[in-house]
Amino acid sequence: MTSSSGNFLLSFTEEQLMIQENIRDFAEQKVKPVVMEFDEKQEFQHDLMRELGEMGYLGILVPQEYGGSGLGYTEFVIVVEELAKVDPSLALSVAAHNGLCTNHILVNGNEAQKKKYLPDLATGENIGMWGLTESFSGSDAAAMRTTAKKEADKYILNGSKNFITHASVGQTAVVLAVSDSSKGKKGISAFILEKGMAGFSTGKKENKLGMRASDTAQLIFDNCAVPAENLIGTEGEGFIQTMKILEGGRISIAALSVGLAEGALLNSVKYSGERQQFGKPINSFQAIQFKLADMAVGIEASRLLTYKAAWLKDNQKPIMHDAAIAKLFSSETAEKCAIEAVQIFGGYGFTKDYPVEKFYRDVKLLTIGEGTSEVQRIVIARKLLQE
Repeated sequence: MTSSSGNFLLSFTEEQLMIQENIRDFAEQKVKPVVMEFDEKQEFQHDLMRELGEMGYLGILVPQEYGGSGLGYTEFVIVVEELAKVDPSLALSVAAHNGLCTNHILVNGNEAQKKKYLPDLATGENIGMWGLTESFSGSDAAAMRTTAKKEADKYILNGSKNFITHASVGQTAVVLAVSDSSKGKKGISAFILEKGMAGFSTGKKENKLGMRASDTAQLIFDNCAVPAENLIGTEGEGFIQTMKILEGGRISIAALSVGLAEGALLNSVKYSGERQQFGKPINSFQAIQFKLADMAVGIEASRLLTYKAAWLKDNQKPIMHDAAIAKLFSSETAEKCAIEAVQIFGGYGFTKDYPVEKFYRDVKLLTIGEGTSEVQRIVIARKLLQE
């Protein structure tokens, strides 16, 4: 995705186009028929995730030596975008599994940890969880209260984590905890936990507005003994590790936003050509045309920002600023597109008979998860004021 001068240029390789076609077909043929069924049941899509694992899309970033596909963030964005056009819930599960737990171990784990955990995560044999948020620490991650006390050859974890994707269905978790309260954010460490460890359990499953087929629940640690060998990196590195993982996570949420927005637009274009009012299709009215045009412009800008951030990440360039811009603009654009789609559908947009109702419910998470819009603006402004 580069020009001859080495600058960003949006064009796909033949392999990337094949991935796009492959995941698009999967979304249309396998996902689309069951979207509302799983949404209504609030049920995790085990079979679909298993298939995605077999296709190599649950280990996108993981090198082949650990059982992954050995691809990059550009391919990651392609997969998440295409899934989100049809089902943002499934796209969210794929984004969280690849970009958070799995990626944290890949980027920060030692060789023994990578060999032990990455193969099963990359194939979807195990589903990953990433435990950062707590009831008292959301945007202020350094205010977490979960503790990790060193005792001989283990750490004893106590506390809880809220709003954790895959908490009920996952098997492997990366959990952030305070190992030295006197050091503030420099006293936070990261640990790998496995379901079945004594004192490690799942709490309340959330009854959500949207993204209802993507499992979200609480993780609880009650004197949970974690082997010292499960410490990721060294003590006190957890916060720095987390900030780097969130940078990449913001790219995946931007991709999800682009896909959801495009799904809203595609459905709006189709419906507006079929819906008749005053003897002609409603897309013949300028008011509708302007809505569609504004949606298309926002989506195109969002896509360019998102793929630029992915390209920077793939080329080992700083991405904090660009990832924040992509995530902020794309998520807020998706929100606008979802609102306009419901408006174009009118009364039918307020029913579950058409997909835009679900897009409308799903989209709100995108301006909250992986750092709220307000946090993104802080990140962007801080960079500007430092220049």
